[in-house]
Amino acid sequence: MSFALSLLTGVVLGSLAMFVAAWSIWWERKFAARLQSRPGPTEVGPIGLLQPLADGLKLMQKEIIIPRAADKLLFVISPAVAAAGTLALFAVIPWSETVGVAGDLNIGLLWIFAVGALLVLPQWVAGWASNNKYALLGAMRSAAQSVSYEVPLLLSGMVPILLAGSFQMDEIVAAQQGGRWFAFWPPGPGALAFGLFYLCSLAEANRIPFDIPEAESELIGGVTTEHTGMIGVVLQLAEYLHTLVTAAVCATLFFGGWEGPGAWFGMEGFLAEGLHWMVLKTLVLFALVFWIRWSWMRYRSDQLLKICWHYLIPASLALLAVTAIWVRLVEGA
Repeated sequence: MSFALSLLTGVVLGSLAMFVAAWSIWWERKFAARLQSRPGPTEVGPIGLLQPLADGLKLMQKEIIIPRAADKLLFVISPAVAAAGTLALFAVIPWSETVGVAGDLNIGLLWIFAVGALLVLPQWVAGWASNNKYALLGAMRSAAQSVSYEVPLLLSGMVPILLAGSFQMDEIVAAQQGGRWFAFWPPGPGALAFGLFYLCSLAEANRIPFDIPEAESELIGGVTTEHTGMIGVVLQLAEYLHTLVTAAVCATLFFGGWEGPGAWFGMEGFLAEGLHWMVLKTLVLFALVFWIRWSWMRYRSDQLLKICWHYLIPASLALLAVTAIWVRLVEGA
């Protein structure tokens, strides 16, 4: 792929990702409203569809207040760095055979792990630069949570790497052709690996029940306490983008990417592979994040770290060992 085409692909994918992230706020508000027997946004546009646009215009007019003792440069640029880093994750996600990735790296999954691990730094900087004790505590919690859950995230992410024998995202998709999706194959370890990876990704994105860096009942708004106007919106947008990346990566690693379920029913022609399957799988997993958020309660900080170090890390190590034995003995690799 030429540089110009790669750049154009990256701009288009980034724009679409930001569009979906912005309107996912409307979707989450409507979803939460249905769970709580209320209508949600209804006034701006049909069924409130233009509510995100109205909120954006309102927030653009709000004053950006920078605390007097804050580090002004870091305070302002940290949300933009968080959003840019999250968008960089989209560069290696393949959406179909015809809609390629912006950067076709042979270590694509390693890129996602590496850049995803660095995204805790803008969160830490945003909290520290605010010169607010609640923001600083939220930043410290975010760092502790990210460092902890990165370990089982990497270990569970190694399962599809072992099964496919590659770090390259499109090769992992190719290894799942013929209906051999890693969420269901090998039986047992694949489903457990997906569950571990998905939960740890929620922790990386600070989503309930893993959102202790922004626990309103304890820390007001945590890292975002002092960020107002569009600066605060960019931080929130980065969180939604990270969630969308999580859904796309899970769809690629465990659900066959752009492959449809036709191979399961002998109907490859009718349920052909394509971009629409990758988009559908991503959006379903994206919506599942909201279902989890409005169904589970938030864990305490000590409970969250205990779950990770006492249960998830040993489980992911055992799962990785079982997968390696399966590949060696059953598949003969």
